[in-house]
Amino acid sequence: MLDADDVRAAVPMRAAVDAVREAFLDLAAGHFEVPQRLSFDGGTTLVMSACHTPTGRTAVKTLSLVAGRVPMILGTLVWNTTEGQLVADAIAVTTLRTGAVSGVATDLLAPPGASRLAVIGTGAQAADQVRAVAAVRPLRQVTVFGRSPVRAAEFADRLRGEFPGVRVAPSVEDAVSDAEIVCCATSSATPLFDVDALPERVHVNAIGSYLPSMRELPAELLATADCVVVDQIDAVLEEAGEVIHAVDSGLVSRDSLVELGNALREPPVVGGRTVFKSVGVAVQDWAIARLLGEAGR
Repeated sequence: MLDADDVRAAVPMRAAVDAVREAFLDLAAGHFEVPQRLSFDGGTTLVMSACHTPTGRTAVKTLSLVAGRVPMILGTLVWNTTEGQLVADAIAVTTLRTGAVSGVATDLLAPPGASRLAVIGTGAQAADQVRAVAAVRPLRQVTVFGRSPVRAAEFADRLRGEFPGVRVAPSVEDAVSDAEIVCCATSSATPLFDVDALPERVHVNAIGSYLPSMRELPAELLATADCVVVDQIDAVLEEAGEVIHAVDSGLVSRDSLVELGNALREPPVVGGRTVFKSVGVAVQDWAIARLLGEAGR
């Protein structure tokens, strides 16, 4: 059983980004069996699994999510191969792999020299969003905004131990106004900002909402962005409130959504606003589990 410290020691963020990128390319190539995520009790219990068909290696993750509990996320990842089985704490795996997929999307879609990041949300996922972006872009400024000024200040203080140029914004509009990259990591039921608050050229990652009742992004952003990339179309149309709302209202068509693996195979040409929306796909967990298995050999 690997605890959170074991996971962190075995998997640097840059390695996680590279592994998740490779997994999404394999997913696009048809090398994974990925059943739809199981959700119980209003999304408080989740079960995700993936099998890499060329190797037969599988990862199965169970999560319990309870708002207000510390920690909010509890769970276990099980990695199965013909050689044996590995069990790991799922909290570190989940934040690592969620950060890593934002790193993959940022590397694909953000301006090459982007150095100003805004992070909306100060919960368990937020720090790894910063680490992942820093793994692929030369960050010079990190702006933090959260609903609680006290928690935002505490989060910024922790980040300053790793990154220079961290500041707390007085409003979400101030946070995103000059950002080149925005990471949204909240469970908000309403859009976090108006589309007009964003610069004309910016890349936005949204990883917090995972239920139809949640919406971090305004529908107008999805409708007007140069490119909207998602981890898996079927998954976001089942779980991502902002995408469901935009499609149901006719602002966005299903055909305009691009899956991350396909975008990696054929990178889009962009020059304005881009969006990556993720609800989490089990191949991300599989990618981190593979690294843990290799480190334990």
